[in-house]
Amino acid sequence: MVTNHTTATPDNKVEALTSRIAQAIEQGGLQPGTRLRSIRDCAAKEGLARNTVVEAYNRLLARGYAESRAGSGYYVRAVAGHLAAPPAPHVTEAVDLVSLLREQLEQHYEVRVGDGRPPAAWMEGSELGRHLRLARSGAITDIDHGYGTPWGYLPLRETIARQLNERMIHVNATQVLLTQGANHALDLITRQLLAPGDTVMVDSPGYYPLFGKLKLGKVNMVGAPRLADGPDLDAMQALVETHRPKVFFTQSLAHNPTGGSISLPKAHKLLQLATRFNFLIVEDDPFADLLPASAPRLAALDQLERVIYVSSYSKTLSAGLRVGYIAAAPDRINALCDLKMVTVVSTSDFVERVVYQLIATGQYRRHLARLKMRLDEALTLSLKTLGRLGVAALTDQPGGYYLWLQLPPHIDEIELARKAAAKGIFLAPGAVFYPDRNNARPALRVNVAYATDEKFVRFMRGAIG
Repeated sequence: MVTNHTTATPDNKVEALTSRIAQAIEQGGLQPGTRLRSIRDCAAKEGLARNTVVEAYNRLLARGYAESRAGSGYYVRAVAGHLAAPPAPHVTEAVDLVSLLREQLEQHYEVRVGDGRPPAAWMEGSELGRHLRLARSGAITDIDHGYGTPWGYLPLRETIARQLNERMIHVNATQVLLTQGANHALDLITRQLLAPGDTVMVDSPGYYPLFGKLKLGKVNMVGAPRLADGPDLDAMQALVETHRPKVFFTQSLAHNPTGGSISLPKAHKLLQLATRFNFLIVEDDPFADLLPASAPRLAALDQLERVIYVSSYSKTLSAGLRVGYIAAAPDRINALCDLKMVTVVSTSDFVERVVYQLIATGQYRRHLARLKMRLDEALTLSLKTLGRLGVAALTDQPGGYYLWLQLPPHIDEIELARKAAAKGIFLAPGAVFYPDRNNARPALRVNVAYATDEKFVRFMRGAIG
């Protein structure tokens, strides 16, 4: 936790001391109730100015590691979670569902084959950085210093509505709600539509963070087997007849983790199935800006009668800019806006303005052109490399960043991920992406940006044999 600095500035000294004490508390070296050294004693033993110690102790107070007792000094507080009651089972299940990936993502890995994001280098020439400089220079003005509208920045919503119309999803700005990324959008939808004990259907394999949200909401999940061209509709119909889900959550295009996209005939049949059995569809389209406007989106075929549409800029612009959106029928979007107001009040007007400026100036479009070119090149090289390893991908025409590699049946993918981690390679084992791991088949989700890395290739060649 201690950060190494090349220059010992006063703030660096403050943060270094803060981090050392916080680490000692987290690791149990300083127990709750323990009195910290006096400011004078700490300054003398650490060779620091008294003001430095005072500031470090104040940071510990602000971060919840310590408390001040008048006339007595500073004492260690119980760190949140250390003395708390055990979490409820559904909370444990929600966390455990993503624990393997979380554990790995929190560490440093030299090769990030399992990462869900593009490399930072793919975002070079950074329009983001350029526009943040513009913001500082005053080019982005009139920032709302109040809470702002819960709907989000109107010019961006109007821009999104025009983009959706280009995708044949006919909406106006009043049907668009801005969110803090797609995950926030999915959280709002889950809270609005579902109650504990409800049953939903999800892609299997599918988007694992969604599974955590559903577990947290005590919602029952049924996995719809996913093929290269969309859900297995025969299997899905049998499951629907038995379980009668309220909602089907899906990524119909550039699916995470398989990379496949639904075919037009299958999209029509899926909507017919939804009408027949009266369930809603939540269509998550995170790679929308990288895909053709004419792609067979369920929301376009349905015109938001049964479909709620979700997208974001996290996969194409920056995961750090938490801007996503929901498009839905008027009654549903109004209810979701009310829920957003109750939970987070509003989203960041400043960030939304930055995204709008990127789009309005044409720089986002130019960035997308470069990103598509990099993706195409990486995909071609990845398929050649993996072909030489004798590992087949579910589809050779993914629309996003991912390939789904079916592994030989004798390979334990979890053990494979552990061995890779020991060599500095981050893998995403297929089991994580199944709502029911008992039905999982050995597989890996591979980001095409990293699939040709020599270290990864050597590791896989040795693992497969």
